[in-house]
Amino acid sequence: MTKFKSASVWESISHAIHGLKLALHSQRNFVIEVIFSFLALSLAFLLKFSITDICIVIIMITIVLICELLNSAIEFTLDAVYKNNYSKLVEMAKDMSAGMVLLVAIMSVFVGIILYGSYVFKLFFY
Repeated sequence: MTKFKSASVWESISHAIHGLKLALHSQRNFVIEVIFSFLALSLAFLLKFSITDICIVIIMITIVLICELLNSAIEFTLDAVYKNNYSKLVEMAKDMSAGMVLLVAIMSVFVGIILYGSYVFKLFFY
């Protein structure tokens, strides 16, 4: 067993949960996205979304949260490798990583407008 391998599946899960806790305690944007996720799911249930539409909402939420975690991991890794020293390449990589999160967040808003809009429309006009 190398020092980088987990001893068991449960230990791997424990590390993953620890990583999520770290994100919740240190990444403001991740916390904001989690809060909006709960609001989005609550509203979906209140509007009586179909199972398919709820699955779409869950998939979009998951994609946004994964991208935020990936962005944070990229930023921490670059900061560690470059010892927090400025580098134009690091700045570019961090900006592109943040752009990834922005892009997926914008796309999730568009999907949300389409899904929630159709249910709100039905609520008021049917």
